[in-house]
Amino acid sequence: MLHDLVEQYGPAIVFANVLAASIGLPVPAMPSLVLFGAMAAMNPATVGTQLVSVLVLAIFATLIGDSAWYLAGRIYGGNTLKTLCKLSLSRDSCVKKTERFFGRWGVRVLAVAKFIPGLSIVSIPLAGAMGTPYRTFLTFDSIGAALWSGLGLTLGALFAQQIDMLFAEAGRLGKLTAVVVVGLLLLYAAYRWTRRRQLLNKLAKARINVDELYDLMLNKESPVLFDIRSEEKRKLDPFVIPGSKFADERNLDEIVANYQHDQKLVIYCSCPNEVSAAWMAKALTDAGFKDVVPLRGGLDAWRDAGRQLEPLADEPAPHVGDVGISPKAV
Repeated sequence: MLHDLVEQYGPAIVFANVLAASIGLPVPAMPSLVLFGAMAAMNPATVGTQLVSVLVLAIFATLIGDSAWYLAGRIYGGNTLKTLCKLSLSRDSCVKKTERFFGRWGVRVLAVAKFIPGLSIVSIPLAGAMGTPYRTFLTFDSIGAALWSGLGLTLGALFAQQIDMLFAEAGRLGKLTAVVVVGLLLLYAAYRWTRRRQLLNKLAKARINVDELYDLMLNKESPVLFDIRSEEKRKLDPFVIPGSKFADERNLDEIVANYQHDQKLVIYCSCPNEVSAAWMAKALTDAGFKDVVPLRGGLDAWRDAGRQLEPLADEPAPHVGDVGISPKAV
């Protein structure tokens, strides 16, 4: 039955599955490619003749979905990344790492993005937001789609006998197999979501809101403000809260060495969930700082409250160790 289904509808199934995955639906696409590759190896006279057409369809489906995300990034800019950040079950810092990876390698990352979890879904709209020409985007994304699709089909062909045995065993178990697989996927998603909510709830009380920070700055009691956005995010939104210094959580030792531990530190980013800021605040607290808090709502909350923003200068950002730079008046 499975053979007849793949033989008759295989290309359409692969196309629909890959398209659904590329537009962001929570469905894995690689298994359908592996399965078709296995069926092609076991039935070269029938299914095998469709192998090239399936490869082309998988690439085409990938490019359709990826182009939609590229256009979203091109039209809506950083707001697309904020939406991804808000919906993602991963920590916001994972999005930040992807932004840095893209900033280092540029659009070339699209050639390997699909092999690195989390990189593809962020790097594609980021390419649009950063103004990458569509032709350039399409070139590298096509390379990545071809490599990824080809790998899935090749793995299926190489392990065709093992896959056939696996499905034969699953066929004996009947519908129970599908129920177990779906159940495990749901449990994993629920676990990730629960962990994220627990983290946010735990850190929710240890924050400062915009009005509290503004009052401190008016009273000349301004704390040290750390903007921990990635360089790529700052290019998309080139404004900061007055007096901010750029900081990198990878260089905590510099902060520990250059700031007194009894100073009040306020950390902010631009992702809606502020998880990156919360994690850095926790790391600084663990390093001995007595009063470190994330800014509730981050840069967007400051902007939405109508507070003054300061445009980024063209010169290089001040180093986190430049403790002599005093905050500008609000």
